[in-house]
Amino acid sequence: MNVSSQTELGKKKLLRFGELGTLEKVFQPTVEEVLRKDYHLKGKWRSKVFGNENPLILELGCGKGEYSVGLAKNYPNCNYLGIDIKGARIWTGARTAHDEGLSNVAFLRTRIDFIQSFFAKDEVDELWITFPDPQEKRRRKKKRLSGAHFLNKYSSFMKDNGVIHLKTDNKLLYTDTLELARYNDLKIEKNSDNIYREGWKDETVTIQTYYETSFLTEGANISYIRFRLPGNREIKELHHDIY
Repeated sequence: MNVSSQTELGKKKLLRFGELGTLEKVFQPTVEEVLRKDYHLKGKWRSKVFGNENPLILELGCGKGEYSVGLAKNYPNCNYLGIDIKGARIWTGARTAHDEGLSNVAFLRTRIDFIQSFFAKDEVDELWITFPDPQEKRRRKKKRLSGAHFLNKYSSFMKDNGVIHLKTDNKLLYTDTLELARYNDLKIEKNSDNIYREGWKDETVTIQTYYETSFLTEGANISYIRFRLPGNREIKELHHDIY
């Protein structure tokens, strides 16, 4: 990429960052707001943001927000909140939601490490993890969004036996998450190491992210697992080596 292209890309990002703050239902707390205290909307997302008591469903690492927006269109009686740290990416979903008048989708710009500062006990019904960084190296294992470390964070604010969805192109992440669920006796409701081969027709295949489209073009297999997360016990990590 030449200097001119980099400059134009930088200008576009700045414009999107500026517009992001003007879009409805986009929340951008500072680190100081959540590092040592709870966010002011904790426990109040339904009442203060969506104005109803419908189920609250999160998309972690939402990127451009394709899943959050797609699910919001398909299920108007549910509330969706896309979470990502990249403001320029969130802008795409937030802009689409604004232009299409979707009142049941919002976006939160923050690090997922801070997620317990945003949600109260029993506040979240479901959680989607779409094409996360697989964190394949052993020293990065605690960073996995579908690993025991984060599952125990989620259980602090999800309803008992809330639903976790993982969609990925990474075989290791899929198999390790499946093994982790089985090791902890979690109820696995549906799983596949190649969802397109099996002819599924639900939101796991009808909604595609920007990255998924690229992966499919390259011939990658897309895997999926849906399981239940109990709120009354600790999820224990597997200890086999990951290279």
